[in-house]
Amino acid sequence: MIELPVVEENKSPRRKKPDWLRVKLPIGKEYQKVRGLVDKYKLHTICESGNCPNMGECWGAGTATFMILGNVCTRGCSFCAVATGRPPEYDEEEPQRVAEAIAKMGVKHAVITSVNRDELKDRGAEIWYQTVAWTKKLSPETTIETLIPDVKGNWDALYRMISAGQEVVSHNMETVERLYRRVRPQAKYHRSLEQLQKMKEHGCRTKSGIMLGLGETDDEIFKAMDDLVGRGLDILTLGQYLQPTKLHLEVMEYIHPDKFAMLREEGLKRGLKYVESGPLVRSSYHAERHVNV
Repeated sequence: MIELPVVEENKSPRRKKPDWLRVKLPIGKEYQKVRGLVDKYKLHTICESGNCPNMGECWGAGTATFMILGNVCTRGCSFCAVATGRPPEYDEEEPQRVAEAIAKMGVKHAVITSVNRDELKDRGAEIWYQTVAWTKKLSPETTIETLIPDVKGNWDALYRMISAGQEVVSHNMETVERLYRRVRPQAKYHRSLEQLQKMKEHGCRTKSGIMLGLGETDDEIFKAMDDLVGRGLDILTLGQYLQPTKLHLEVMEYIHPDKFAMLREEGLKRGLKYVESGPLVRSSYHAERHVNV
């Protein structure tokens, strides 16, 4: 039985989005090209499933973040727009299809993520490994970032996921420690920190992301930064949480771009090598910049 978090329906009117959160509609030849390839190869993208506000910009530039292992997640995080439930059987041919699509797109940098597959003994690690391996085979010049889920302490699965030669491995903290049970009820703050440390000890260039606007304080953000630096993290993304539907967590605050700029400088001062910080920043936003930091 999958346990879903209880999120009270928000009865108050939603806060009006400020001007700095406006995004461009997806248009153009490159957008249509990516749209066509995603449909042709029957692929899932977090751009669509996660309602990413940058889909138009990224697809218009000929890039996309591919989501493997289906589009139904075994977890019910109260911030996420991805469907929750019992996933169907995974497709063993998916790694080759993803790799073929990446090759057709001709992208210089590809980002791959997945839903959580807690019902699988290896958490989907073999599909992860094969997807990266196939992509490297068909597009040897393409660099790869993998945004991997929480493996619940299954370190053998983790090492298989991160051993196919990807240049960046990411795992998102999502929020500060105090808000974890509310935002990520099936995850644990210190377990995610341990996973990031295991990734770094394995020799990976590591990355994580935190959403802002859920009621966290500056001191809590700074503590999260210190915790991540203490685990050897290289790259951090900071972005504004946007409520997908009225059944998801409410936005408590819209963070001004000036504060995002301040947090970027604070992260660099605390020892992070690179901080991508802004209202519309998401995990894979400008990911091609994070390869060589």
